Amino acid sequence: MSALLLIADHASNHVPDGIDLDIDPALLDLHMAIDIGVEPLGRSLCDKLGMDGIFGPLSRLVIDLNREEDAPGLIPLESDGFAIAGNRLLDAEGRRDRIERFWRPYHQAIAHSINTKRPRLIVSLHSFTPRLTTRPEEARPWQVGVLYNQDDRAARIGISALRAAGIVTGDNEPYSGKVLNATMNMHAEANAIPYLGLEIRQDLIGNDVGVATWGDRLAPIVEHVAANLPG
Repeated sequence: MSALLLIADHASNHVPDGIDLDIDPALLDLHMAIDIGVEPLGRSLCDKLGMDGIFGPLSRLVIDLNREEDAPGLIPLESDGFAIAGNRLLDAEGRRDRIERFWRPYHQAIAHSINTKRPRLIVSLHSFTPRLTTRPEEARPWQVGVLYNQDDRAARIGISALRAAGIVTGDNEPYSGKVLNATMNMHAEANAIPYLGLEIRQDLIGNDVGVATWGDRLAPIVEHVAANLPG
């Protein structure tokens, strides 16, 4: 198979030494801080497919690696209704420091990987909550969502394959890649590389059994997409 690359922006809830978010540490185990299940699932897929992987090394509460450098939410001041008090104390210099220490090296590493070994397909892996904290009455029925912006080459193949496998699949749901797609815009679309943006409902991959199950279900989907890309 041609080269594959997996990118998981929100795989970690790590807060580096010297950064005080001034929040209840229990919040670091919630979706506001990390994409639950993505790190073990991503590593499982990499092992199954011989795929390279780049995993975001810190919590999105420190800096959101899936945002543009100038995006207002790059360093969140609040999340899911909780104030991130430590971030509210950052001045312009502190913001620049976080960008230079964390955001820029991460995206430089992705760019280097792509330039060194141009992948045939990039897999972007995230997870989503079964319900929004702000609208708990609205259940999200999808097991997997496929996100894309302008380039839907891999997405169309992936959506069809997921649905054929009996997986309840959202087409640019639970939110649209036309709104939030920063890493794929920068590194996949800008380089004309097809990408499969996968969002897995986090209650399905919140333990070892779920990770194993969905690793087995998704690996052949990724193989199918890579094998059926035009050109």
